[in-house]
Amino acid sequence: MENTKNTIERNRAVLHAAYNAWMAAAPLRACRLRNKRYAYGDQWADVVRDAQGRWVTERAFYTRNGREPITNNLIRQLVKTIVGRFRAQVIDERPARLPDKLKSIHETNRLDELDSRALEEFVISGCCVQRVHTLPGETAVVENVGLSRFFVNAMTDVRGRDCELVGQLHDMSLARLLQQLQCTSRRQASWVRRLYSDHADERTAQMATALGADVQTGTDFWYSRTGKCRAIEVWTLDSREQMSRGTWTVTMVWHCRWFTPMGDLLAEYDSPWPHRSHPFVVKMYPLIDGEVHALVEDVIDQQRLVNRLVTMVDNVIRSNAKGVLLFPETALPDGFTWEDVRRLWSSTGGLLPYDPSRSDARPEQIIATGADAGAYDMINLQLKLLEQASGVSGALQGKSDTTHHSASLYQMQAENANLALTDVYDTFADFCRQRDTLLQKL
Repeated sequence: MENTKNTIERNRAVLHAAYNAWMAAAPLRACRLRNKRYAYGDQWADVVRDAQGRWVTERAFYTRNGREPITNNLIRQLVKTIVGRFRAQVIDERPARLPDKLKSIHETNRLDELDSRALEEFVISGCCVQRVHTLPGETAVVENVGLSRFFVNAMTDVRGRDCELVGQLHDMSLARLLQQLQCTSRRQASWVRRLYSDHADERTAQMATALGADVQTGTDFWYSRTGKCRAIEVWTLDSREQMSRGTWTVTMVWHCRWFTPMGDLLAEYDSPWPHRSHPFVVKMYPLIDGEVHALVEDVIDQQRLVNRLVTMVDNVIRSNAKGVLLFPETALPDGFTWEDVRRLWSSTGGLLPYDPSRSDARPEQIIATGADAGAYDMINLQLKLLEQASGVSGALQGKSDTTHHSASLYQMQAENANLALTDVYDTFADFCRQRDTLLQKL
């Protein structure tokens, strides 16, 4: 009875540690969502205070002040350029460098596509995660894991060697979950069904409260938004005592536990693979003092200012007089109405008479160019700053003007642009090498 009680407490402690790791990454997930919004064009959703001190989105703030916010999405082009260069320079050369066994696994899992999307995630969030495992009767399987479902303990080692807890949230149909757990009897399958049918939401809230968790802020950890069965996969690096040739030693073992959000232990096992480790490959950038800073994060301020300047120029243009006709009332000929004047003035080759004998004033059209307050120069400056901050210059995008420069100079500019992104590409290449190493050990 005591052993059973100790086991329950230990499992509860593991689930609590997983929840704490999930909550500790809340700022990272929030930063990722902001970066993702900017990358895909939703660039006016940041919250600001209006004149009354109320918190509103920038889009609402501009709209209420009679200005239509305009988005000139430069970040999307930046991300597409980086991913495009990866496809052109890395993926096209892969088949010649891979062993035959790895080549087959790459083709089966379509890793060229998975890695391109993983790199896009890496540029946006500064993190990329893949799960490498095997299924019964199948070869190695690779899957991209989103940060919205992933958690890991705080790490400071760029190689990830201080990882001691890692896991993933799964949303599955009941049938898929039973397959994942490899249920071997009808009794076991019935037990799992009862866990997810008997007051599951109420029991989940009780478990979260028992662990001291805030169900409101940690809702996404405990509940599935899709209505499917939520299962929590947690890997921990456990210590084990053992006797080897009459000598007592302590070994470290990666141990997996599957929990329901109600705290029930669905399954547990040691790492079943030859590498004896967990199935996740994780890369965070740059991980200085354990911090993550994505490439997109570096250019958001320039993007915001470009949008503001473009919106300002548009507002100036719209508020200027454009083709306004000043027509003195005293010069209106007999028999003409103002509607006749408007029709003739707007028609091509129209003849608009006026009577100069009634007044010295004559019709006059006004076209005001408006003052841009140097906005165009500021926009060009911000575009250059964005290129410098990101490393994605015009030469890398194929935009440089070669009509007045030699081909060798253009080539040097392109190489320098590639050099600016070498750290990003090499870091991601290290991630791919770690993944391939796991695949080879499987």
